[in-house]
Amino acid sequence: MNDIIFAGKHFLTYNVSRHKHSSWELVYCTGKSGEFVFEDFSLPYGVGDIVVIPPDVPHKNISEGGFTNIHLNIVETTLAFRQPVLIRDDVNHSLLHLFSNAYFLFSGDPERRAALIGAYGNLIVRSLTLNQAVDPKNQVTEEIEQSIVQNYADINYELDAVLHGYPYSYDYLCKIFRKEVGMTPHKYLTSLRLQAAADMLCSDYNNGRITEIAHLCGFRDSLYFSRLFKKRYQVSPKEYYQQKREEEENPNADSDSQKIILPE
Repeated sequence: MNDIIFAGKHFLTYNVSRHKHSSWELVYCTGKSGEFVFEDFSLPYGVGDIVVIPPDVPHKNISEGGFTNIHLNIVETTLAFRQPVLIRDDVNHSLLHLFSNAYFLFSGDPERRAALIGAYGNLIVRSLTLNQAVDPKNQVTEEIEQSIVQNYADINYELDAVLHGYPYSYDYLCKIFRKEVGMTPHKYLTSLRLQAAADMLCSDYNNGRITEIAHLCGFRDSLYFSRLFKKRYQVSPKEYYQQKREEEENPNADSDSQKIILPE
């Protein structure tokens, strides 16, 4: 039960292509930040966050500045989540120690691994369950996040008006949102819009027409959109579109045997 079948590390990485696992995947962010993108929503994360992904859930992992992590694959688990969730480590970094020890144990002496790896699987799963139970998001944070997710594609959406509508200071709302989500409300909004645009470019929407895609993703100014897009993905929207078309014509195999690579 709660058997760890793989433990690995990502050193500085900017993008993990869309894939899924037949097992549960647990990802501990050890450096910088990024965003897991699923079919219908995204989970931005930062240092000390753990993303728990059930089996057979397509996802990809992206980051503007690159991320580092420890990732585990577990089978026959007692986890009860029905969809991906983000869980925060405690102030003592208890889960970081468990993830790190599990990684080194898995990579070390086979006899020692066989004797102890099961105990680490049980400890990690139990700790994740307890942390999820005691660390819900602030209600205001959840309301702001929900407003952004529901309206990010609306070109007339005014996030500042939403924030000023609360009986709290603007700076306080930004502070608690960043603490719980890993980025400011405005950066979260921009992140969702850019990801939506990237998804449209990947799907060959309207032959990759940049201006229309920018407007459909909430950007009034297509030039401003292109600047933000290039800052995040290191290429212009047009170049990104062309790269994805080339990848479709010449797909490359992924060396990680734990992944089932999926089309974008």
